[in-house]
Amino acid sequence: MARHAFTRELRLLTPAHFKNVFDNPVRAASPHLTLLAKPNELGHPRLGLAVPKKALKRAVWRNRVKRVTREAFRLKQHQLPSVDIVVIAKKGIGEVPNDELFELLDRLWRTLSRRCNESA
Repeated sequence: MARHAFTRELRLLTPAHFKNVFDNPVRAASPHLTLLAKPNELGHPRLGLAVPKKALKRAVWRNRVKRVTREAFRLKQHQLPSVDIVVIAKKGIGEVPNDELFELLDRLWRTLSRRCNESA
C-alpha cells in the first residue's frame, strides 16, 4: 500500500531547487494558480509553494491555500511523474472555496502530468 505522507523529501527546500524549476519549466495555469514543473532524477515528485502577500494579504488566507495545496499533493503524489513542482498563487485565489480549489489542483496536476510526459 502506498504511503500518503508529506515528508521532507517531498518538498523543495532551497532557493537553488526553486531556481532550477523557474529555468525553462513546463507550465499549467488557471486564472487563480500557475504550476511550474521540471523533471527530476529522484523517482518521486517534490512540491514548492509560492503564495505572495500581493495575492493574499492575510497570513491565515495564505496558510489556507498552502494547506489545501499540500493536502491535494499528498493525496495525488503517487500518480504524478518525477518532477519538481512550484505552485504560484495569483490574485483572487482567496475567494475560491476549498472543494473548488481541490478540483482545480486535480485538473492542473493532470495537465502537468500530461505535458511532462509529452516533453520527455
